[in-house]
Amino acid sequence: MATTTATIDIRVPADRIWQLIGGFDSLPDWLPYIPASELGEGGRVRSLTNEEGGTIVERLEAFDNDARTYTYSIVQAPFPVTGYRSTITVHEVSDSQSRVEWSGTFTPVGTSDEEAIALFHGIYADGLAALTKTLGA
Repeated sequence: MATTTATIDIRVPADRIWQLIGGFDSLPDWLPYIPASELGEGGRVRSLTNEEGGTIVERLEAFDNDARTYTYSIVQAPFPVTGYRSTITVHEVSDSQSRVEWSGTFTPVGTSDEEAIALFHGIYADGLAALTKTLGA
């Protein structure tokens, strides 16, 4: 099993960041390469559309509003992995400073651990950079 984590410090209060990213259906609000999201199964499954028109289906596995975190798994996606599980968390550093952490574990299939780690680390790092830009921080 492979794992990767990307973090970013943002000069924005944690509650403001969580308000933007904490909804399981909110990726299009801050992630430009995911322009559409549709919820199903009572809000526990999201079907995402990427910029190329591809579909990624993810299931919400755990949600903790007070801790500002949620975990999800991939049900269907064009990625060379199985057993994918990811968590995104907003940590309060101070009243005006936050640390956002996006991590994942997965088993590469048909590719090396290093290539799969590079793929997801890039997705997480690019996503966190987009979050910072969306927040104007």
